[in-house]
Amino acid sequence: MRAAITLCAAAALAVPMGTAFAAPSAQHTDTARTAQHRQAPDPVLLDCASQPEVRPEAYVLACGDGNSRLVSMHWLRWDAHAAVGRGTNVVNDCDPYCAAGTFRAYPVTVRLDEPRASQSDPGERHFTRMTLTYTDGRPDGFPRTVAYPLPG
Repeated sequence: MRAAITLCAAAALAVPMGTAFAAPSAQHTDTARTAQHRQAPDPVLLDCASQPEVRPEAYVLACGDGNSRLVSMHWLRWDAHAAVGRGTNVVNDCDPYCAAGTFRAYPVTVRLDEPRASQSDPGERHFTRMTLTYTDGRPDGFPRTVAYPLPG
């Protein structure tokens, strides 16, 4: 009789344990999803030559003539949805004309967003919009906030 009770107790304990080990817990599933999400590469910023960059220290905005660029960039955020950084927009005032103009520096906050899959490499995503917010002065005729579509 003692053996039968011990056997039944062992069987009763084994059934819930088997179920617990057979099905992943919600916490384990959430952890696996989070790890998988982290493994996906964050979007990149394409430069003038369509080369991918992540957290660049400098970036040319005016690819044709180089008369506007970002320098001294410090990125505060760079993830799957957006990137945010601070730096300086150096802009040629083109006065009296661009070849004789003066480059002037304006502090900016930069936001990259609207990531899209690359047409040439579907595994790579790149940001498609850049928004500059001038924090202390701005080039003549510029609004305080300017949004640019990015190549890609």
